[in-house]
Amino acid sequence: MRIAKPRVLAATLAVAAAVLTPAVTAGPAHAVAPCGKKAADKDGSSWHATANGANMRSGSSTGCSINGLAARGDVLDYHCYTWGPWQGEQRYAWTYARNTRTGVEGWLRTDTMSDFGSDVYCGF
Repeated sequence: MRIAKPRVLAATLAVAAAVLTPAVTAGPAHAVAPCGKKAADKDGSSWHATANGANMRSGSSTGCSINGLAARGDVLDYHCYTWGPWQGEQRYAWTYARNTRTGVEGWLRTDTMSDFGSDVYCGF
């Protein structure tokens, strides 16, 4: 039986591609901060201002209670960020912070913040 050279070459390339292509694995799951979840201060960067009237919630979801409000001119001490629940095909990042004027701590959706919050992942 004679095998055509193009078939041998195609089979060789297919085997080489399978061997050299890394397996696709799922990355770590990004957990939602449940209502009542606090976060350690992992973000050593300077404090930041936020947008006017951003709700500070007890977890990384709009379904969690509001602890306080970050008003225009308030300064926030960022601790870290995590993710909120999926909303259809969209998911928002949330930053845990302490309002230095009021002392209130809570989660703020990063798209409501002038600089999009912390860039240090909370790790849970």
